[in-house]
Amino acid sequence: MNDQPNDAGDQLAASTSEASLRRTEARSAEIEAQIAKDPSGFRVMTGDRPTGNLHLGHYFGSLANRVRIQDAGVDTFILIADYQVITDRDGTGPIQERVLSMLADYLAIGIDPAKSTIYAHSAVPALNQLLLPFLSLVTDAELRRNPTVKAELEATGDRPMSGLLLTYPVHQAADILFCKANLVPVGKDQLPHLEQTRVVARRFDERYGRVDPARPIFPQAEALLSKASTVLGLDGTKMSKTKGNVLEIGMDADTTARLVKKAVTDSDRFITYDPEKRPEVSNLIMLVSLCTGQDPVAIAAGLGDAGGGGLKKLVTEAVNEFFAPIRARRVELAADPGYLMSVLRTGNAHANEVGDATLAEVRAAMNMTY
Repeated sequence: MNDQPNDAGDQLAASTSEASLRRTEARSAEIEAQIAKDPSGFRVMTGDRPTGNLHLGHYFGSLANRVRIQDAGVDTFILIADYQVITDRDGTGPIQERVLSMLADYLAIGIDPAKSTIYAHSAVPALNQLLLPFLSLVTDAELRRNPTVKAELEATGDRPMSGLLLTYPVHQAADILFCKANLVPVGKDQLPHLEQTRVVARRFDERYGRVDPARPIFPQAEALLSKASTVLGLDGTKMSKTKGNVLEIGMDADTTARLVKKAVTDSDRFITYDPEKRPEVSNLIMLVSLCTGQDPVAIAAGLGDAGGGGLKKLVTEAVNEFFAPIRARRVELAADPGYLMSVLRTGNAHANEVGDATLAEVRAAMNMTY
């Protein structure tokens, strides 16, 4: 009996089943072990939308892990997804300022342009040209059932769905496949997006064939599940730029202190680490833990009856001390936009070389070489 999902909708749903998650977690552990032995067999693709300044949720949720993977020797592609800004917005806003700000954050935290390729969506035509053949491989119904599309649409309220938002998962597939990445760091909620990429890769091979009979043009990208702790915002909800509850990587010490004072706690002066019953207090304790490496239970015990004021003081000290060198480096980088632009142009050039080579293979497979 065939128990495999029989269409893309079933495959996307199956990617988040308990059994599938266990398999993905086990495979992620295997991949980590392989990277430790020999990173040369992997290429990672990851990135962000430049919709505002990066914050501590980004840092502890994904950015620090990127530096770790890069420094382990994995070939790393980091996308500044400027085209994806307009999936749910009427304009680009101060896009160049935000792109350079994001680049400054990347470099300040330790992303090394000599080891990682940093590039922008709009600067890599071959990547975006892959959308045309890829769109022929999916149906309207499959896209509308995609959890990523549903979540993005809900986040926009009553805004009508644009064609770009509907095809968002296919654009993400192109992001991964243009450089033939075989590893994507993701959280569990992003697994359906990665499965959509795998579906596109398989269908291209089935429909259009191969240039080299021994291998498909596109690899089946695998997930590297994030082990990072989630950092909530200062109000106890998800850290989000739109909610104004964030601590940005580039904030100065005084601004950090002022915002931490406004953080939500509770009326119990005795500090305990209890994420279920005291999520706001526990979130602040976890932030101290992430910055200092101390156990969160021990941090709470050390605070005792210091109350919310004592906890906030400790958070401020921990965050400002941890990010002081990063922030100092960021100030230097932001003061030299010419250097930032040169880094981006170098990354764009390399991404174009890779993308052009992939597109040439795609055109050959489709008999469109003229």
